[in-house]
Amino acid sequence: MTDLDKRQRIRSYVLRTGRMTQVQKRSLEENWQRWGLEYDGREIAFDAVFGRSGPRTLEIGFGMGQSLVVMAEASPDTNFIGIEVHSPGVGKLLHSMEERGVDNIRVYCHDAVEILCDCIPVGSLDAIQIFFPDPWHKRRHNKRRLIQSPFVARLTSKLKPGGILHLATDWEDYARQMMAVLGSADGLSNTCGKDQFAPRPEYRPLTKFEARGERLGHGVWDLVFSRVTRSEPLVSQGKTPQ
Repeated sequence: MTDLDKRQRIRSYVLRTGRMTQVQKRSLEENWQRWGLEYDGREIAFDAVFGRSGPRTLEIGFGMGQSLVVMAEASPDTNFIGIEVHSPGVGKLLHSMEERGVDNIRVYCHDAVEILCDCIPVGSLDAIQIFFPDPWHKRRHNKRRLIQSPFVARLTSKLKPGGILHLATDWEDYARQMMAVLGSADGLSNTCGKDQFAPRPEYRPLTKFEARGERLGHGVWDLVFSRVTRSEPLVSQGKTPQ
């Protein structure tokens, strides 16, 4: 049994008890039954949950959901699953969905590791995105970072061949760690070439926080890797799949 299968005793997040606004609380109460997913330990039946088939994108840690709702609105044929542990962010996303008329997102308010392990079928996703995860910037806290080899192996297993794993961070040290972890992972190939970061894809919206950082000269690093097929060599890692 791997550390991941033991549900990572070291948590990669802190469950903050931020106050919910009345709008967030109302939206959570009124819209959860429509768009929320309860964790039950069983694999999700995508077509039944969305009432249709279509490409599937999973976002882990969507924060307040600003970029997720914009991406879903821009790609109405794609089915999005969002995971976030902080209920104010979930309430905000549900409110934004209602306000903008977006119906192609379903939401878990639960630990992403358990959702990934128990609810997402192997080889079921077209894309996984994790934008600006907690950098745990103090050296003694680096072990709490979400992007570690066992977790990336689990992410990779959930992607279809050719599926995309897209990460982004505004901490250079974490970006380098992400590159090292993904660059050595079996089954992944860097779409931009060995050790190369990607320009921000047009589909990832520029958040207000990110735009402010850019004005202040802060960097943002995107990593875009693809799940390779068994017959495709892992060019960026210099390996051949086993």
